[in-house]
Amino acid sequence: MFSLHQTLWRFNLPAMLAFLTLLAFSGLRVLLTAISWPQLDNNPAELASVFLRGLLFDGVVAVYVYGVFAILGVFVPEKWRQKAWGHKATLVLASSYLFALGFVVVAEWFFWQEFNVRFNFIAVDYLVYRREVTGNISESYPVIPILSTVAVIALAITYLLRSQIQDSINNPLNKKQRVISLITAILLMFGVGQLRGNDVPQLSNNMYIEELARNGVFQFFYAFRHNQLDYPTFYQTIEDQQKASNLLKANVVLPHEQLLHPHELFDVTRQVNVPEAERRLNVMLITVESLSADYMAAFGNQENLTPHLDALSKQGLFFSQYYATGNRTVRGLEALTLGIPPTAGSAVVRRPHNDGLFSLASVLNKKGYDSKFIYGGYGYFDNMNAFFAGNGYQVIDRTDFSEDEQGFANVWGVADEYLYLRTLREADKSYAAKKPFFSIVMTTSNHRPYTFPQGRINAPQKKWSSAVKYTDWAIANFLQQAKQKPWFNDTIFVISADHCSGSAGKTAVPVERYHIPLIIYAPQHITPKQIDQIASQMDVPSTILGLLNMDYVSRFIGRDILRTPQNQQRALIATYQRLGLYKNDDLVILSPQKHVEIHRQPLATDQVLRAEANPELVQEAMSYYQGTDYMLKHGLLKAVP
Repeated sequence: MFSLHQTLWRFNLPAMLAFLTLLAFSGLRVLLTAISWPQLDNNPAELASVFLRGLLFDGVVAVYVYGVFAILGVFVPEKWRQKAWGHKATLVLASSYLFALGFVVVAEWFFWQEFNVRFNFIAVDYLVYRREVTGNISESYPVIPILSTVAVIALAITYLLRSQIQDSINNPLNKKQRVISLITAILLMFGVGQLRGNDVPQLSNNMYIEELARNGVFQFFYAFRHNQLDYPTFYQTIEDQQKASNLLKANVVLPHEQLLHPHELFDVTRQVNVPEAERRLNVMLITVESLSADYMAAFGNQENLTPHLDALSKQGLFFSQYYATGNRTVRGLEALTLGIPPTAGSAVVRRPHNDGLFSLASVLNKKGYDSKFIYGGYGYFDNMNAFFAGNGYQVIDRTDFSEDEQGFANVWGVADEYLYLRTLREADKSYAAKKPFFSIVMTTSNHRPYTFPQGRINAPQKKWSSAVKYTDWAIANFLQQAKQKPWFNDTIFVISADHCSGSAGKTAVPVERYHIPLIIYAPQHITPKQIDQIASQMDVPSTILGLLNMDYVSRFIGRDILRTPQNQQRALIATYQRLGLYKNDDLVILSPQKHVEIHRQPLATDQVLRAEANPELVQEAMSYYQGTDYMLKHGLLKAVP
């Protein structure tokens, strides 16, 4: 006769592991809440929502843990389980799971320290690129002591619960009980599997509250399954496509530009004509890893981290209101090369079929330039080599560096000074061949583990502030060496961060975490000036070509900053899922589930309003992102034949 008591006792181990999972993630949430306390608003209702919603997400993971172990228990033959080695194998299985659980909890703790979010698409990317990530972890943290401690704790818990674990396998099930147990486990897993992260409504405008309420394992698998988002499916759109197209064109096309296909939907192909004579100057676009604006004294920093960049900001064009489009390197490279807004989900750099696009190289190569992407790391990371090679660049990464160009390196790449050494040599090659050159140089030293050659600066290793100082020194050293070259006087140096060092903030898209420096330096050709106009990384390609006074056919969505009317200044910024437009002290945020909100004065009071508070700006934001999605799908961002 079927015994419910016997069945529950038989499944004591899966239930026990599920309960320990709940306990571990709840404890982690308490710790993360404690260290994030200064960022919280001490609202009792919001704090309660952190733990109540957290229990929901933790419960989903716990149900899967229960289901997997329950199903495993059903299918393992009883004759195996009842043998002495079967009992030992069960103990090993339990301790292995507890070690894995402890590893995840510790990993989430350090992930929060780095990004102030639970596991998300970044963690998915890190799983794909294990070489760099494991190397970064081993160089940054005491891995062996940490894992040893986790292993000891897992074994200790298993030992304390050994009697209960043994008892749980001493009551065999009959066939009927096995079928019922199997169906129950499957139904439970199927039921909770219908819950998605976006199904739980946002209850707070403080993103620390929202992140603390989530479960990292749940978020990880959700991000793994949703790395691209179809814009019309998930986001609010302008139903009248022609209206959206007209609005986009009105915000993209400048007075000195003429549309070539004015009646084609979302087609911004246009002829750019400037009255001045063209200047065939070399261009070096230096993309600096994680260089936040607030590192510089020019933006109020008092720590003297970037004395050389601060001095340089007074010797060229210095853009004081310049914003990154995203919070990943690939986002910065996407905008700086293609001149497009960020896209929902993965960056174009990492998407399939991303070759042959309209880019800076596609314009300059027609003018006879050597276009190169020079990276001190391994360019397979984030698909960078394939992207740049497929879009008109000669790719040079760490695998191409000679022995003397690798004098110091960590897991992310060679130190910046050696990257610049190779950059100088590549410029010399182009100059010797009597060809102007365009180089995109991607640095790595200002990235954890923050290590660099000794003797360059007076600062300790493995500190972010030290890495910033070294990055600053390396740029100054590079420019000093470049001044000795015959091509220096005919070169424009563009220095831009790829993104800020951190992207977390109280708001869904914290504007202050996208503020980065942009300096354009060419002492023989550019008069120093501070530009206070709001601009975005996607505007850099058009601005560079504008400085060269080039006539060309453009498909950039970004605009020439120096020729954009003051009343049209704006910045497009985004996270993985949330897409923003910042203009006139209002930030429009478009989110999945077709949600729209406005943050008024996001850098000050940050008043959250409904879309009706500024419908014109909401529609402008929609036109940018809706239009970019349309153009990518319909080939309107391909290189001009």
